[in-house]
Amino acid sequence: MPVIYIIGDSTVEDNKPPFRGWGWAMPEFVREGVEVRNLALSGRSSRSFREEGLFAPAERDMRDGDLLMIQFGHNDEKDDERHTDPDTTYPEELWRYCKTAIEKGAQPVLMTPVSRRFFVGGGSILYTHGEYPRAVRKLAADRGIPLCDLKKDSRELYISLGEEKTAELFVRLAPGENPDFPDGHDDKTHFNEYGARMICGLVVKEMRAIPACVPFLKDSPDEQ
Repeated sequence: MPVIYIIGDSTVEDNKPPFRGWGWAMPEFVREGVEVRNLALSGRSSRSFREEGLFAPAERDMRDGDLLMIQFGHNDEKDDERHTDPDTTYPEELWRYCKTAIEKGAQPVLMTPVSRRFFVGGGSILYTHGEYPRAVRKLAADRGIPLCDLKKDSRELYISLGEEKTAELFVRLAPGENPDFPDGHDDKTHFNEYGARMICGLVVKEMRAIPACVPFLKDSPDEQ
């Protein structure tokens, strides 16, 4: 059985409702007989994910013909324990994942980090994540690794929807609605189920343009 391995952070992981990462929705888009193993976990960077042993199951079990989807960047710009440099250690960590997949006969796919929801004047979106998206694009180009430019796609989606409609993709809780957030919550990074499906749809659209990914997917949206 072919397997899609997904590694990343909270914007990708299955998570606990009402939070959902886009990887949670991926099984809805794949062909019968394809397994999705979403290993993504909240708070991890490209560096800490490996250092904590979270890549070990994929490293052990990946086989010829599998797929490895890699999306980091939200936490790589943070504290010393997770930080990577977009010009050096970040692409180095991403390449290590790619190299492992290639050595196993699997196909790696690099992904830029999904955009956060920070609208500014004129209906535009604040460009978050600094130089990390550029670093992913450069690595993909330099090494010939397929790229899903989720940063670009999600940003364009938010702008097309507008501020209010975009907010419907994210977790928003009224005071008292959820015991974990007694004062309410207006998240600008993490998706609800609706948002996870929408973002996963962007991922799948990019995958359809990558020949190695097409056999993993349902033939058309009508099959979903």
